[in-house]
Amino acid sequence: MVLTSHNEMGITGEKTGFWLEEFVAPYYVLFDEGVEITLASPKGGQPPIDPRSEAADAQTAYTHRYYEDNALKEKLSVTHKLNEIVADAYDGLFYPGGHGPMWDLANDEDSIRIIQNFNDKGKPIAFVCHAPAALLKVEQKNGDPLVKDRHVTGFSNTEEAGVKLTNIVPFSLEDSLVKLGALYTKITNWMEYVQEDGNLITGQNPNSSAEAARVLLRALHKNYA
Repeated sequence: MVLTSHNEMGITGEKTGFWLEEFVAPYYVLFDEGVEITLASPKGGQPPIDPRSEAADAQTAYTHRYYEDNALKEKLSVTHKLNEIVADAYDGLFYPGGHGPMWDLANDEDSIRIIQNFNDKGKPIAFVCHAPAALLKVEQKNGDPLVKDRHVTGFSNTEEAGVKLTNIVPFSLEDSLVKLGALYTKITNWMEYVQEDGNLITGQNPNSSAEAARVLLRALHKNYA
């Protein structure tokens, strides 16, 4: 699981990071099925949690479980640096969202290298909400964008408008995916929606995080049963 290290919301002075639900829901979906999970981020150590994801109205059964889980808190505080990760040692990849990835993971060379390695070998890769931003500079073996002609979703323009950040984020995720030739689709704001195209799995928003992890889990079982 790869998390953002970026904690600044543009020039607003407000903080961002990864969205807690989008990390803990997939983590527990996988963990409860016996998956061995390594956590990594560009800078290593404690990745920033978006403070808005700790607001009362953003809590779920998964986040409440996290608040009582000292072992996971400790594990989260010492994430590996991405440049230390050897992709061949892992079977699957999951990127939680939050706005942070739009600033760092969209351009991080180590992240791009890891995703490209996984994709070239057909290993399952999953991204939720804003995390598909990490795909924008990843290429297929023939040099085409990884997302070209592939069914994907991600945080939509209408959802970005709903949180009043359209003019703050560095780019529109939806528009960027479409520009690269992705077969982008979405549904009603905040509804669960996951797309699977071969080894590529994407979820539209925080409410899609657990299901994206379930789809990844099925892919892992299929590949490595």
